[in-house]
Amino acid sequence: MSSAPLAERMRPKSLEGYVGQQHIVGPNGALQPALDQKRLPSLLFWGPPGVGKTTLAQLLASHVDRPFTAMSAISSGVKDVRDEIQRAEKERMFHPEGRVLFIDEIHRFSKSQQDALLAAVEKGTITLIGATTENPSFEVNSALLSRCQLFVLQSLEEDDLTPLGIKALETDAFLKSTGVQTVDFQAIYAFTGGDGRRFLNTLESLCLVAKNQGESAIDASFVGEHAPKMAPRYDRAGDQHYDIASALIKSIRGSDPQAAVYWLARMIAGGEAPTFIARRLVIAAAEDIGLANPQALTVATACFQAVERLGMPEGRIPLSECAIYLASSPKSNRAYLAIDKALRAVEQTGDLPVPAHLRNAPTKTMKELGFGATYQYPHDFPGSFVSQAYLPDGLTNADFYQPGDNPTEARLAEWLNARWSK
Repeated sequence: MSSAPLAERMRPKSLEGYVGQQHIVGPNGALQPALDQKRLPSLLFWGPPGVGKTTLAQLLASHVDRPFTAMSAISSGVKDVRDEIQRAEKERMFHPEGRVLFIDEIHRFSKSQQDALLAAVEKGTITLIGATTENPSFEVNSALLSRCQLFVLQSLEEDDLTPLGIKALETDAFLKSTGVQTVDFQAIYAFTGGDGRRFLNTLESLCLVAKNQGESAIDASFVGEHAPKMAPRYDRAGDQHYDIASALIKSIRGSDPQAAVYWLARMIAGGEAPTFIARRLVIAAAEDIGLANPQALTVATACFQAVERLGMPEGRIPLSECAIYLASSPKSNRAYLAIDKALRAVEQTGDLPVPAHLRNAPTKTMKELGFGATYQYPHDFPGSFVSQAYLPDGLTNADFYQPGDNPTEARLAEWLNARWSK
């Protein structure tokens, strides 16, 4: 077997053989007009691992006939960047369009390291192609971001990777030597997701196992038994952390318990702190369910306490119970809207005085000033209600809370209208 992994051996030699990202380099891709003129602007590629960021950078440089340097922000520093800039300056006589400098994991560069690139990118001494798995809006300096075109690279689809797997099986010398004739590429894709590197390297690993076992076919059961287990792609400090948490909350808000428990499982499998998940559920109970089912907040709070006491893995059970309960509950955000509306009123109207009849009167002087004198004690009236003003002057007609369209708040609306609509 070759010392280079299959993903490296199958790396395309031209843009015509590149798989995926048609929105960038396809016939109608965003870069095609520039490429037709052999021009290449500075670029930032943002996307998950294994979707072809490095390969695309190499192919673009080759397509426009530019010298190419690749470095990783993990192992390189300012000195390496400056050395490449000086090298590019010396080459300008032969390559007036500049050297292409590819920096993988560019988000790992500090602000000062990123700043070292600015002048060279501005002058065109280098054409920068940066690759990142993190949101460049947060991780790349705005000055550098403004000098580059940003493209989001998508996870590869099964239709992208299956032809690549077939080609590897037919053309790669090692795979041909294994004697494997048929492969369930759908099963391999399910195991590796949209990561092209993992897809090809898993294919190679499975072919080696099949050869050792004298098998000529790789079916779904063979993949399930022998494929290297894929660690969940989940960065507790990065975009995955926030994206999957957002997907969980939005699935609950959208009343989809199947999706809610799936995204919950993704967070648990990724090693997310269970108390972080529980806090999100408490927030969802108050913000998205609210008075449509007041019991939801009690359930979410009990879930948080249970998770704190149980820890993991047992904590997954109350988390699942709570997520399903919240997703299956009627929804109302009226309490959330009411407090925000009231806060805006406070901001706009300032410190309005408390009406005299509502003020506390613990001293003789305050009583003589009339504080609380005209206050009517609701429990002294039928139904424990009496109509009197509770808001400051100027806000007497404020309408912060408006009951939602659900059975629980419909009963609240009926109760309130019977008292305040007179």
